[in-house]
Amino acid sequence: MESKKTMPTNEHERFMRMALKEAQKAYKLEECPIGCVIVKDGKVIARAHNMRITHNSALSHAEILAIKKACKKLDSWRLSDCDLYVTLEPCTMCSGAIIQARIRKVYFAAYEPKGGAVCSCNDIFNIAHGHNHQVLFEDGVLQEESSNMLKEFFREVRESKKSKNKFPALTDEPNDLFLDLDS
Repeated sequence: MESKKTMPTNEHERFMRMALKEAQKAYKLEECPIGCVIVKDGKVIARAHNMRITHNSALSHAEILAIKKACKKLDSWRLSDCDLYVTLEPCTMCSGAIIQARIRKVYFAAYEPKGGAVCSCNDIFNIAHGHNHQVLFEDGVLQEESSNMLKEFFREVRESKKSKNKFPALTDEPNDLFLDLDS
């Protein structure tokens, strides 16, 4: 499926800025700075940020946590009238959860060239794969702001690996996000 690229409206930028605030919370926790908000009828109903290290769980991606909160708030697993804003292109796991939750549309900021499942490495939302729900998406909303935050985070992680001061949870393992931030 082709991306429908349009000039981001103030509303889309406003919601993506909220997702960026969530990403900043993750950054302060020394988590990979990815944030997400879910919107229904023009109102944010759920927000979350990455918590993989804090929760010691590979499942604690921002999108998964936000979907869980939105389902609880609406008392339904179907989020068909909801849109999801996230600061990084969703991975395969999160894209699958987005399809299963029946999210209407995904807006993402930065591309994930080594693991993005929406359009960079895969096209999971393509209904030709046999899904019974079509998720629309728009890419590049506040891309520069999100990319800069991720680049700064991983620059600090690389420096901390040399000095062993900050980001102790990330210093003993390879870069756990598949971003190519040197380009």
